Amino acid sequence: MARYTGPTSRIARRFGEPIFGPDKALAKKAYGPGQHGNQRRRGKESAYGVQLMEKQKAKFTYGILEKQFSNLFKEALRRKGVTGEVLLQMCEMRLDNVVFRLGLAPTRRAARQLVTHNHITVNGDNINIPSFALRVGDLVSVRERSKSLEVIDNAIASNKIQMEWLEFNSETKVGKVIAAPERIQIPENIKEQVIVELYSK
Repeated sequence: MARYTGPTSRIARRFGEPIFGPDKALAKKAYGPGQHGNQRRRGKESAYGVQLMEKQKAKFTYGILEKQFSNLFKEALRRKGVTGEVLLQMCEMRLDNVVFRLGLAPTRRAARQLVTHNHITVNGDNINIPSFALRVGDLVSVRERSKSLEVIDNAIASNKIQMEWLEFNSETKVGKVIAAPERIQIPENIKEQVIVELYSK
């Protein structure tokens, strides 16, 4: 199961955003990574450079590697609707992302770990595939024997954001996908149209 295992603060500093979750490094070093990160003078970024950065940001944000992201884009092209918005929608409907959005984990990485360690069920079935694509009406819950895990309780207690397209019962630890998210309901700072332009070359 391929995933990015490199440094996270370095990547977050490259984009200037806490894409892996809260990061003290961004406050301490508000400039790019590297020996000359705070002294580097760059000219105007090329169109290709901007497009590539947006694609990389989306990949790192959702924890998706290149081949899988490319396949998602091809599938988004086939579906009805605005391609960029459909692409983000598909990323949001991944099981690991929904576990994160429900507040069962503090970060997507932690959510991915919950899924791969068999702590999550979908419609009563154990699913340990982070990229599992959910549909409207699916029930996502914590496995019965995992409901007492302190890490899950802490995540639920600290979660203050409830997504409009999801329902969640903190007592039973069961969530439901009540609708596919619209672009306005996705808070990520990603310019999806720029990614479409990159793949359309």
